[in-house]
Amino acid sequence: MLQRIQTLYLLAAFALCIGCLCSPVAHFMVSESMEKVDMYNLWLVSEGQHMFYFCPVLMGLMVITTGLVFIDIWLFKRRALQMRLATFCMTLLVAWYIAYGVICYMLSSGMPATWRPHWTAALPFAALILLYLAFRGILKDEMLVRSLDRLR
Repeated sequence: MLQRIQTLYLLAAFALCIGCLCSPVAHFMVSESMEKVDMYNLWLVSEGQHMFYFCPVLMGLMVITTGLVFIDIWLFKRRALQMRLATFCMTLLVAWYIAYGVICYMLSSGMPATWRPHWTAALPFAALILLYLAFRGILKDEMLVRSLDRLR
């Protein structure tokens, strides 16, 4: 049923993943020209509106996670699958942070620039917490159903 608290957690996690997809996740200040470069999940955007292709790893992980969280909302009748999918989404978000750290490190060491994370880089972490809370709620429902089956 859709009015469970874990559905609200999953819906909030979905919204946070969408927010991370649409916002910059880091800023680079190039020290030579004092140009600010914004890093999105897929590309870099400089102040002069010059856009160029960057790395599809961050975008791919976030798009897959967002899609799976949306699917996970509608799997409320299959709690075991819903728990596994929530766990897989949490793993993908951890992989996103690992890729984010590696890419930012490689970019900051490859060019003379200072790196600052944007506040939207914390959105996947908040989604990770919400997915964990949803997992706990789904597990609690599963335990309740199993205990009621034993009483019959």
